[in-house]
Amino acid sequence: MSSVQTVRGPVDTADLGKVLMHEHVFVLGEELRQNYPDYPEPWDEEVRVADAVAKLTEVKSRGISTIVDPTVIGLGRYIPRIVRINEQVDLNIIVATGIYTYNDIPFQFHYTGTGLLFDGPEPMVELFVKDIREGIAGTGVRASFLKCAIEEPGLTPGVERVMRAVGQSQVETGVPITVHTNPHTESGLVAQKVLAEEGADLTKVVIGHSGDTTDLDYLCALADAGSLLGMDRFGLEPFLSFEDRVNTVVEMARRGYAEKMVLAHDASCFIDYFPSAAREAALPNWNYTHISDDVIPALLERGVTEDQVKAMLVDNPRRYFES
Repeated sequence: MSSVQTVRGPVDTADLGKVLMHEHVFVLGEELRQNYPDYPEPWDEEVRVADAVAKLTEVKSRGISTIVDPTVIGLGRYIPRIVRINEQVDLNIIVATGIYTYNDIPFQFHYTGTGLLFDGPEPMVELFVKDIREGIAGTGVRASFLKCAIEEPGLTPGVERVMRAVGQSQVETGVPITVHTNPHTESGLVAQKVLAEEGADLTKVVIGHSGDTTDLDYLCALADAGSLLGMDRFGLEPFLSFEDRVNTVVEMARRGYAEKMVLAHDASCFIDYFPSAAREAALPNWNYTHISDDVIPALLERGVTEDQVKAMLVDNPRRYFES
């Protein structure tokens, strides 16, 4: 028996059910929000909480039992709000620790660490491990996976430092990793190299946003190295069309890679990168139910089997979190 920590406490991995492996509840610039609460639109805590409860309840109605939320520092992680929402929704929410950056690290880490002005152990490792073993910010909610990112700028010094801290934290704790990547620069391969240098287990790594490309050679290389492919931006059609996303999953499944893929939308109840009305008009399918309502029927229609769908939604997430 193996269990995973969720917002509501430990859950047996066999009971996670159908899992969406990359969904945010909120993406917020908390410092900006507190100082400019009307940008990009007025913030009302009660309205946002109620809206999140409604949207996550709709997820549950589609037979989804668990969402994996990779919201970390840099994306506005605030666990007390998530706890409040989860008290009103019968859904497992699994939260992360780590830092999200495309370039530099937060200034709070610039001068402290190995070989720096205040020389000592990497402080990020200490913080990440504490989130995993003791809980986040006094909430008692423990992180169950690690998150880092490598985007178009590539392996900048800041990105590399965070990634190595994430790899070291996995070695110490055994929890899995999700990496935000840009497949058009093949940054998933760079992430695999760096994490492997730190001793991380690549079979416990999701290469996020792999579904943004149709480059099958790249996807096969990532999977052959052991990692899971995050086909996790369904609904973000400006990045890649619905047809291309579905057809890529179909072809990868045909090639025998269903056991190497996980599914999600990278959606959120609220994201402050743009006004809500503009987002909904531009991205009508970027929501938590698109996979259940549209993607799975399309996959089945094109030859993906029920067992392969189960692998992507149930078996692979369970194995990812098994210790």
